[in-house]
Amino acid sequence: MSEFFSPAEDDPRFSHDFLDGLDGGNEMPPPAGDDASEVSVADPGDTYWAISRTPLTSLVFSLPLVLAYEGGVLLLGHGTPRNGADVWLRQFLDLLGFGAYFLLPVLTVIGLLAWHHVAHDRWRFRAGVLLGMTAESLLWAFLLIGIAHLQESLWPLAVDPGPMEGFLARFVGFCGAGLYEEVLFRLLLLPGVIWFLERWGQTTLSAAISGVLLTSLLFSGAHYVGPLGDTFSLYSFTFRTLAGLFFSVIFLTRGFGIAAGAHAAYDLLVGLA
Repeated sequence: MSEFFSPAEDDPRFSHDFLDGLDGGNEMPPPAGDDASEVSVADPGDTYWAISRTPLTSLVFSLPLVLAYEGGVLLLGHGTPRNGADVWLRQFLDLLGFGAYFLLPVLTVIGLLAWHHVAHDRWRFRAGVLLGMTAESLLWAFLLIGIAHLQESLWPLAVDPGPMEGFLARFVGFCGAGLYEEVLFRLLLLPGVIWFLERWGQTTLSAAISGVLLTSLLFSGAHYVGPLGDTFSLYSFTFRTLAGLFFSVIFLTRGFGIAAGAHAAYDLLVGLA
């Protein structure tokens, strides 16, 4: 294949005289340094889009959600309604014999650090990237709000918001939803399902599509499970499935931090408005 792209030596279009004529016959200045290899080339891994995807940056970006939720629950008391995903994860740890209260957030931090290590990402962090991630999370949240309004215009239905809790309790709950629902359904289940489907013989693309669909349905259905679950309705189930698809695509393309940030931002914008 390399010969196909190599110009013929006797082709005048590629002669040295012709190439010299492109710049008026003047020679191009040599690169700085004694060797052409010293020319610095921008590392694509240093861009905002690359750094914001790394587990380390996702961890730093999501730490305020961890502190807001866990600190808020302690402040409001253990009787405060907790996020469903948080409850399920803690119950699973209890079954394994690990019932320490702070174990779940600690494992979340350790898991992201381990992921960063396994991915062989460089241990670098830029504080300015967090501002971009905040703006991007808000952008995705507003886009999901637009999708919700579009569904409402196509499928109008009055939805009972249910009893309203205090502002602080709702704020804490929405931070927990953005954090632990993304931990459970995107960080843990989605890669696990994709891995299992690939081992089962599906292609990477087919496994990713199937995994996104399956975990999005699970994400939607989980909102109706348990004593604090909502009353099932096809309208809300459909939108939550769309939201699950939305956050899954963000997770796969933009990383955990922005998926959690967009989820929390959406809940806060809609629930506290």
